Amino acid sequence: MAKIDYINPESMVKPRGYSHAITVTGNHQTIYLGGQNAVDENGTLVGKDSLRKQTEQVLTNIEKILAESNAKLENVIKFNIYLISGENPQEGFQVFQEKWRDSSNYPIITVLFVAGLGNPDWLVEIDGMAVLPE
Repeated sequence: MAKIDYINPESMVKPRGYSHAITVTGNHQTIYLGGQNAVDENGTLVGKDSLRKQTEQVLTNIEKILAESNAKLENVIKFNIYLISGENPQEGFQVFQEKWRDSSNYPIITVLFVAGLGNPDWLVEIDGMAVLPE
């Protein structure tokens, strides 16, 4: 069975909503999540001008992908979040806080501001990695 350790040294600033590092040891399945955007199952963009709504849809899409491998958001250990320059990351961060509200084991997160994504109406794209015990 996989053992996941969340590394948040007391000698560093206490993270809020993310972890500094994670180690995974033992038998496990790794799920690599390709960049997800806010397009729903009908091919329609959700939340054209709302980072919050787009982030909600992106996480919904990620949950659907994880479910195919019997995994959940709690199995995600790493997210890369790509935001259009000028967007307020706090709007999207609030969605993450709602999803992980009762957890102290947050994934590690990297946030990057970019000039553009694959569609000019996309405000956010998220990829990541999840670990599922075998």
